[in-house]
Amino acid sequence: METSSLPGVLSTPELQAFATGFPILMLHLAVTFGLLAAGAAVYALLTPWREIALIRQGNPAAAVAFAGVLVGLAIPLAVSLSVSTSIRDIAIWGVATVVLQLLAFRVVDFLLHGLPQRIEKGETSAAVVLAGAKLSTALILAAALTG
Repeated sequence: METSSLPGVLSTPELQAFATGFPILMLHLAVTFGLLAAGAAVYALLTPWREIALIRQGNPAAAVAFAGVLVGLAIPLAVSLSVSTSIRDIAIWGVATVVLQLLAFRVVDFLLHGLPQRIEKGETSAAVVLAGAKLSTALILAAALTG
């Protein structure tokens, strides 16, 4: 039975690839999570209601609506991350997807007028419709990214 020496194991191509790739993975994740946080913050500032305050007050409709925003931003960011080859690609496509999603969210909010007031009142059904519309736009944008 052959035993491998520790220096031999540490110099395997797989471990060398991991050692090279892991810092890059962490940087790609940091940029993508930063874009997600920035997009969520901008959305929270643009909404006609204060979702975070409503969530802190225990409003389930606001929580559902904001969860839809987070997932709706994350879907195209995830696709952007998967098709990008560099930090520059991630930043460019990530910013583009966040901007497009925020514009799409504003259109959805406009088309489904009256929902913000219903969400403020805690109507979960309104939040589910709003979240569904935002997730739908996210999926379409994500598909557009792959060409």
